[in-house]
Amino acid sequence: MSLSLPKGILFDLDDTILSAYGRPDVAWRKVTQEFAARIAPISPDDLAARIAAEARRFWDDAARHKEWRAKLDDARREIVRRALAGTMPNVESSTELRHAIADRFSRLRDEEMALFPGAWETLDELKLRGVRLALITNGTGEAQRAKIARFTLEHRFHHIQIEGEHGFGKPEERAYRHALSALVLEPSDVWMVGDNLEWEVAAPQRLGIFAIWHDAYGQGLPADSAIRPDRIITRLPELLEP
Repeated sequence: MSLSLPKGILFDLDDTILSAYGRPDVAWRKVTQEFAARIAPISPDDLAARIAAEARRFWDDAARHKEWRAKLDDARREIVRRALAGTMPNVESSTELRHAIADRFSRLRDEEMALFPGAWETLDELKLRGVRLALITNGTGEAQRAKIARFTLEHRFHHIQIEGEHGFGKPEERAYRHALSALVLEPSDVWMVGDNLEWEVAAPQRLGIFAIWHDAYGQGLPADSAIRPDRIITRLPELLEP
């Protein structure tokens, strides 16, 4: 695919620029292995599978997602509680143990969070070439600002837009329109780059924005997906390739 760079690019943050929350099944297995002695005779792999399945159900509900995404630690505690309800009395009956499992998952995610390879270099080169850059991320201002500072991202963007600071977020139409206004650009002038097929592909496409799906974990489009990105990348430096 041969493409000229646009006037502007809107970037998602988590699992687009940062490896943040991808492959939760792997993370849950690591956590349950740490608690193997305390959850016996339950298998760590069985418990991890139960929690991961409940997490998918929990976050697949759009209304619940919007309600809980600003309370991730509490959400993970609730997911563990639901996963164990009526099935594992020795763990279910211990609030302390349930919370310890969920909170260890939260700490592990923070410990393992990292920039995707080439993230800084790609952003800096795009800016050098005159592309105006906006970061649009959901979540709380405190949590997202901490990530932005930790990974030295603030000076790399012309506009930073956080749901918790503005009172609206993706996939609301005004989230994209507000960013476009801040960059003084039209939908046809920009690309949107992100990992969420609804928030960073379908929603911006409805506004006439060219949508690029970052498949950073190489999972491929779901077989039943009706959403079709305008472009798919697996590495951020591909944005610089013609």
